[in-house]
Formats: sequence, C-alpha cells, structure tokens
Amino acid sequence: MSDTGRNKTVVTAISKISDRPAAKEACLVVIYGLDLGRKFNLTRAQIIIGRSSKADIQIDQEAVSRNHCKIINSNGSIVLRDMGSTNGTYINDELIDEYLLRDGDFIKVGRCIFKFLSGSNIENAYHEEIYRLTTVDGLTQIYNKRYFQETLEREIGRAQRYRRDLSLIMFDLDRFKLVNDTYGHLAGDYVLKHLATVVKQHIRREDVLARYGGEEFAIILPEIDHHNAMQLADKVRRLIERTGFRFEDTDIPLTVSVGVATLGSDTVDWVGFVKLADDNLYAAKAGGRNQVVG
Repeated sequence: MSDTGRNKTVVTAISKISDRPAAKEACLVVIYGLDLGRKFNLTRAQIIIGRSSKADIQIDQEAVSRNHCKIINSNGSIVLRDMGSTNGTYINDELIDEYLLRDGDFIKVGRCIFKFLSGSNIENAYHEEIYRLTTVDGLTQIYNKRYFQETLEREIGRAQRYRRDLSLIMFDLDRFKLVNDTYGHLAGDYVLKHLATVVKQHIRREDVLARYGGEEFAIILPEIDHHNAMQLADKVRRLIERTGFRFEDTDIPLTVSVGVATLGSDTVDWVGFVKLADDNLYAAKAGGRNQVVG
C-alpha cells in the first residue's frame, strides 16, 4: 500500500538526541491487540517498534513494517517518528510523520493500539488504565461485553422491580468478512471504530452502547417501550446506511441487520433477553439483511 492520497501531519521537529538519561515517567500500554494491558516503560533514548524480531517492541502482524516507527526520548520530551512504514503510523486517528507525544495519546501501529501515559504518578495512571480496560473496548472506545452484561443484568432487575420498560437492540454489520477480505483488516478496524462513534452521537446519555463481539453491537435502552425501540433501531439502520465510511480514499458501503427485544414477564435473565434480540437479528439477516426485526 502506498502513501498516495495520505495527508501526513508533521507536528513538531526535534533536536539532536541528548546523552542524558531518558525521562522515566512515561510508558505505552497495549489497549487493543495481543498482550492486552502490557506496559512498555520508555526509559531508553530510542525505542524501535516493528515486526522485526530485533525491534524493541515487536508487533508480529503483516500490517506492521519490520521497522515501523521509533520513539525518541530527549530532554524530557518524547517524540514518535514514522520510519517510512508501508501502512503508516497513526496518532489519535491522524496519520503522522513525526509527533510530540502528550499524555493520553492513542498510537496505532498496524492493528495494535497503545495508549501513551506520562506524568508524576505513572504507576497510578497505569493501574487506572488497566481498570478501564475491564469496561471499555480498546478499538472502538465504547463499552465492552463484560460491562454490557453487568449493566443489562442490573437494568433488568431495576425494570422488573419498578415495573418500567426496558428494550434491547442488537445489530451486526452485513457481510463484514467481505469488507476485511476486500479492503483489509485495517479498513475493517476503521469501520468498526467510525460506526461506534457515529451511533454514540445519536443515542441518549442514559443508553448504553457496547461492542458485544466482533462486528456485533448492542444498545441497552432503559425506560423505552417496544414501539420507540423499533423506531430507534430503524434510525440506527438508516444512519449507518447513509454514513460515509471512507478509508484510504476508498468508499466502503455498509449496512446492518438489527434485532429488537423488549422486556416481558417471561424474561428470566439477561441471557434469555439477549437471545431474543439475537434471534430477531438473525431473522433480519435471513430476511435479506439491512432491516429491523422485533
């Protein structure tokens, strides 16, 4: 893959690497990919990230170049520099050549995502990040399956106790394997992340959007009845259908199939509730995709 059409951002220039010891209070934490939660302390003057077995931080993926990028630790500043990689280095979803890292930045190399942490209490920040990983999906930055299950179980209990409405939407990208096979897994990751961002902007604050697994997502809708849940589900379906998913100057058309369930007196637990919504989701797929069943 060439760099044609990419808009690289050169954020800062750096001075010659100092012979002084590198700053100790900085690290990278893997928040998406293999070795989830692993911490890499940035104590050396220069650290190479790449596919090569000789790289300081090795990422054994086809999308990663042998020497992909390097971290330069100089005079208390930490800079990330791309090394002419095939697929580019991204900071906060922006393609970069060279970038002065700031606390909280997200670094994407191939399909691996790191979070950069720095400051006076790096160990505390690291443990907070590990705790966050128990509830948030590293790629999409929405809630993960574990948080979804715990929340749904709690909301079912609350709805039954106070006799309030509760609905659930499950939706799945149509023919997502074809997206990965045609455009590559980097494009697939982009699609999932962008979809989550778009949907999150169009639901209520009290609704819970989660990545249930792979390309399947869920929305918990407290105090929403079946009619309104169906309306929202179709709104989500239409929203995704008309959203422009564009990766590396290529438009990727997408649709979703959606299943809806509303809590009834026969609902025993969250497992049965999810199965009801999932069954409707698969009925939507069997019926031709890009539709809502509930």
